[in-house]
Amino acid sequence: MGTVTIGVSIAVPEPHGSLLQERRAGFGDPAAHGIPTHVTLLPPTEVDDSSLKAISAHLASVAAHGRPFPMRLSGTGTFRPLSPVVYVQVVEGGSACCWLQKRLRDPSGPVARELQFPYHPHVTIAHGIDEAAMDRAYEELADYHAEWSCTGFALYEQGPDAVWRKLREFPFGPPTVPPQAGAPAEQEMGQGKLRSH
Repeated sequence: MGTVTIGVSIAVPEPHGSLLQERRAGFGDPAAHGIPTHVTLLPPTEVDDSSLKAISAHLASVAAHGRPFPMRLSGTGTFRPLSPVVYVQVVEGGSACCWLQKRLRDPSGPVARELQFPYHPHVTIAHGIDEAAMDRAYEELADYHAEWSCTGFALYEQGPDAVWRKLREFPFGPPTVPPQAGAPAEQEMGQGKLRSH
């Protein structure tokens, strides 16, 4: 029995994901091509590989209670000097991300853990590179904007080569249907039953 390093995140879809990944590489971040562009829900966490089945079942349960929500990125921010990170800001969808990450780390679940810093949804565009390059990332993407509908999240595993690879996607449960939307079909079904007697 061994251990693996996993993470859970919301992928930034195309064309935004590749664009931000290329920009991150262009700023000189050596980790850029090993990390798909994402919003973290569960940071890198070491687990026993035998627990992956239970973890997948837990993630599926959390996703089943989730619903699609709008995500919007706009402008840049930084965690400096506390942490050497420049990021694109999540300006819509952050509260939903907070809801999800809290449930993923539920104390009764298989990936219960404390965080090193308070949770703050973001998309990293530079990490641990020289200050001048971090400044450039902060300035050059200050006007960046992207939006999409988030429909789920995914489980990733970090390989020995430090590359993160997707293991499985977890789509959210279906959007809630307003009661009136189902009424005609229900009436037809009821009439059908009446006629069949």
